[in-house]
Amino acid sequence: MTQTVLLAEDDRAIRHALERALTLEGYEVTAVADGVEALAQAHRTPPDVLLLDVMMPGIDGLQVCRVLRAEGDRTPILMLTALVETADRIAGLDAGADDYVVKPFDVEEVFARLRALLRRTGNGSLDAPKEEPSPSGQVSVAGLRMDAQARRAWRGERELELTRTEFDLLELLVRNAGIVLDHTTIYDRIWGYDFGPGSKNLAVYVGYLRRKLDQPGAPALIHTVRGVGYVLRED
Repeated sequence: MTQTVLLAEDDRAIRHALERALTLEGYEVTAVADGVEALAQAHRTPPDVLLLDVMMPGIDGLQVCRVLRAEGDRTPILMLTALVETADRIAGLDAGADDYVVKPFDVEEVFARLRALLRRTGNGSLDAPKEEPSPSGQVSVAGLRMDAQARRAWRGERELELTRTEFDLLELLVRNAGIVLDHTTIYDRIWGYDFGPGSKNLAVYVGYLRRKLDQPGAPALIHTVRGVGYVLRED
């Protein structure tokens, strides 16, 4: 089945180039020029995935994210941003985005990230590698409890408000508690693609996940193993 993409980008040249590239890749694309049109189209015909520019006149990409998430819409969202500071990327994740690509970008990277988002929602293309289903039931470790089927997580009695990617990353770390997972393994399991040593994507998500996990007086749970990767353990 053809996957549908809603693309919102105010730069006409970028919009047309992406629309053509995505169409040639086999997606059915609806391209709009601003956030107002994006919201109207998303309400009219919900897509399989949204590709949103952050900086748009009127309603920007972050506001589109916030509105859709507030409405309970969990459609995966990939942000296009020219903002490279960590705080700017965190703002996008906080708004409800699942992933981001920094401009200028390689269109193959956009394709890879879209495939990864669609696989995690069960809407991947037929030729995309299939993920193994997550084991059912609950898992508990180091004061954390996760329900994979309900996609809910708690630290102690406090429920964590996690995005789709944050939940997937935390579940991977919890199910491998005490084991150091290298960057390549995490990228492959969460995004389905290793974006290379120059990518800050994983570090941003780990940092944001730590902010949601950490609490005063409690030990840190996610630890950095310099030059290798990350491990979840209670020291």
